[in-house]
Amino acid sequence: MGVAQLAYTGVLGGPAADFLLADEHKATEQLILDTGLPYTFLRNGWYTENYLSNLAATVERGTVVNNVKEGSRIATAARADYAAAAAVVVSEDGHLNRAYELSGDTAWTFEEFAAELAKQSGRTVVHQSVSPAQHKATLVGVGLPEGFAEVLVDVDEAINRGLLAGTSGDLTKLIGRPTTPLA
Repeated sequence: MGVAQLAYTGVLGGPAADFLLADEHKATEQLILDTGLPYTFLRNGWYTENYLSNLAATVERGTVVNNVKEGSRIATAARADYAAAAAVVVSEDGHLNRAYELSGDTAWTFEEFAAELAKQSGRTVVHQSVSPAQHKATLVGVGLPEGFAEVLVDVDEAINRGLLAGTSGDLTKLIGRPTTPLA
């Protein structure tokens, strides 16, 4: 049918990612490969905005709560950075049949995130790691569907295993500038 390129946004780590959210992305990438179409895989890490949507409540509460263990790192990037990379691969030559591991330039901890929130708000904010079961119960308790809560808890476990901490530099190379910093 004359398809020149199929660009797909998947998940950081591609076939090596071993968490629930990655399963359908890995299957989709394989289906795309099986078609024989020219492809570009944009394997996005986690979005910084995932942690900013309830910022006022987090600052008011004074606690960032999840099941990420102290010292575990994540290299998020802004949605706009990922979008800029997608625009590059579909508008410029040289990206066919390639996979890009996209993430922020700096991997940060939730202790650092809490400190940044405290700095910018002038309030005390700390990180509190709870058990996966406690975190899931909290998420379900505030109205998230159980299946989605399970996925989020599992992503935190992937963070604990270092699966979302990679900083390959692919995103910066594609967009021609540093990624948007957490601050």
